[in-house]
Amino acid sequence: MKTFLKSREAILSAAILALLVLIASRFPAFVEPGNLARVFTDTSPLILLALGQTVVILTRCIDLSVAANLALTGMVCAMLNAAYPGVPMAAILVLALAMGAVMGMINGLMVWKLNIPPIVVTLGTMTIYRGLIFVLSGGAWVNAHEMSHAFTGFPRAELLGLPVLAWIAILVTGLFFLGIARTPLGRAFYAVGGNPHAAVYTGIDVGRTQFMAFTLSGMLAGLTGYLWVARYSVAYVDIAGGFELEVVAACVIGGISIAGGAGTILGTLLGALFLGIVKNALPVVDISPFWQLAISGTAIIVAVAFNTRSGRSKGRIILKRAEGHA
Repeated sequence: MKTFLKSREAILSAAILALLVLIASRFPAFVEPGNLARVFTDTSPLILLALGQTVVILTRCIDLSVAANLALTGMVCAMLNAAYPGVPMAAILVLALAMGAVMGMINGLMVWKLNIPPIVVTLGTMTIYRGLIFVLSGGAWVNAHEMSHAFTGFPRAELLGLPVLAWIAILVTGLFFLGIARTPLGRAFYAVGGNPHAAVYTGIDVGRTQFMAFTLSGMLAGLTGYLWVARYSVAYVDIAGGFELEVVAACVIGGISIAGGAGTILGTLLGALFLGIVKNALPVVDISPFWQLAISGTAIIVAVAFNTRSGRSKGRIILKRAEGHA
């Protein structure tokens, strides 16, 4: 219990509660159950992308193409629905997952087989995917009146008081909790990020593990692409522009180490919720939503600095113990 109270997750939980109390002191309606449910639903796309980004960062990589993946997949799904409204929803979901996974695999293969730095690969594919959206759409939008009711209605359909979009975020979070903690692949993500050279000696293929991380990240980005355009009933070239910054911020704020091998799924979830609450609270307290990017960037710097100081403290403790044994 004492260990948890000193953990990043406990600190972040306290920060979220303090933030809610502060907002509620001026706008009590913000913390009503119905509004909190809407805040969680609004944050669900960020949660999904942050979970995928988490496994990538755990392996000492980064995926800056997730928002472009989301946008391209969302546009393709929207254009398909506009052209063929009768295509079943199951087929749309499979297409979104498959497209996202393929784009993630492309990133993973270049990192694995060509040994190109992940930041270079994903900056390149981010630009390519954005360009492909313009090529496919000709710069045109797909608007609500062109989408079928089934297409836009699926993520909004309510189940036990929550939209399907929110339930998908809850389900995927639960699967990641189990997958990271209880499967060999989950343990491999940590091993590769913690010490790739030692991981090789234990029989873990570092490149293949990073490839799987990028594939998972891409798959979730593709799924989120459909959910995004269906929920907001619009698809356009610049959809989710700059959203990759918020995704990385959610991970880093949640305690995922940029150096790899450290962090938890709970931390990522709390990091995403913190940013989601801030984003939804800004208009309430009469602050421009455009400050969101500045807040996200500042949060990344502060969180990385905090992680670095924590790492140094742990290093000093280890050195003192070593000196004591000497």
